[in-house]
Parts: sequence; C-alpha cells; structure tokens
Amino acid sequence: MAKLNVFFGAALLLAPLAAEAENPVVVELYTSQGCSSCPPADRLLAELATHDYIIALALHVDYWDYLGWADVFANPDYSNRQRLYARAWGERSVYTPQMVVQGVNYMVGSRSDEIQRQIMQAEELTPKVELTVQNNGRGINVRMEALNGATAEADIYLVRFSESETVVIERGENAGKTIEYVNIVKSWESLGRWDGNGAATVSVPQAEAGEYAVIIQAPGPGEIYAAARLSH
Repeated sequence: MAKLNVFFGAALLLAPLAAEAENPVVVELYTSQGCSSCPPADRLLAELATHDYIIALALHVDYWDYLGWADVFANPDYSNRQRLYARAWGERSVYTPQMVVQGVNYMVGSRSDEIQRQIMQAEELTPKVELTVQNNGRGINVRMEALNGATAEADIYLVRFSESETVVIERGENAGKTIEYVNIVKSWESLGRWDGNGAATVSVPQAEAGEYAVIIQAPGPGEIYAAARLSH
C-alpha cells in the first residue's frame, strides 16, 4: 500500500463527515462580481448547490476588477487555475461565466440545459477511485484507493468554501445590485500528488473551521476522479 502523509494548517479540528451522496459530481463556476453576464450563472450554481450529488464551487477571478469594482472574493490563483484549464483544452482565452463539470467538460455558465446534460453524463461514468474521509479525533484522514487495480497519478486538493455571503456591489457593470453568492471558494490547497497505485492516505491534523471539499484530480488540471464534502 502506498502511503502519503501530509499536514495542513491551522486552528480548529474538522468534525466527522456528514452523510453525502456517493461519487458526487464537481461543478466549478468561474465568475466575477464585475461581470454583468455572471448573475444568471451565480443563480444557477445556487440551484445546483441544493443537490447532494453535486459539489458546486464558485471560484471568483480577478481579471475583471479593472472595470471599476474589485471582486471581494477574487483570487489570482483561481484565475490561474482557469487559465491552466484553458491551456489543457487548447483554448487561447478565458471568460466568465464559465462552468467546468468534473474537470473535463466546459461551457458558458448560464447554459442550464447543457450543464445538466453534462452532469447526468458524469454521473453515469464508472468511478475510478474510492474516496473516504474520516474524523480521527484530532483532525481528518483522507484515503483514496484505485478501483480495478490502478489509475493515473492525481493531485489531492483540500478546498475550503463559504456556503453563503451577500454582497452589495457599488460600482462597475453590476453597480446597484445586491447578490447572494453560494459556495464561495476561500482556499484551494494541494495536499500532494498520488501515484494512483493501490491505496494512499493523507493526514490533515488541523484545519480552519468551515465547509470543505476533498478533490482527487488528474494533473493539468484534468479529470476529477473522486470528491467528497465535509464540515467542521
């Protein structure tokens, strides 16, 4: 059995993992408070977030901040993650709103029918990795095991997000709007890389209080093999 022990920040211990759907589909929305086309996609993500078989995550980018309003949730790391996706897909530019389903399918973030179709297709795929997340009394343990022998190598991510925050936008393209955002990504931390052989564990002894997702994803970034959600 391969074993990987990694330690991650900070103050409070994570509580036991709440019951969630097996093999949930990860949907990432790249959005910005400075983008007038984004509110419909933000609302769609809020709807997707109500389903336990979907892990819906909002990653706010910073490249529209020059339009007159600096997105209060924006992080250049998320803009870079979107650019890495674009490079992997052979695209020359990025845009908002954009949704990415399971790391491989992407589309305009307000196209509800297309997004639902991609989610349904992702649900039908045979899982490649079994992922379990457990409280060990001091923190959490992440265990992943390749199904049917082995899979390709994968990055292990711990994503912290806020379930809901309301923002009054004072300037820019959405000036005067009050928007409630959901599942806003606050940090996206790497816990290391797994070689994809057999089983491996990652130890997370402490973490800041909040909502979390654990994501096992092909480097690139590429296909998401498995994901799980947990609360402190």
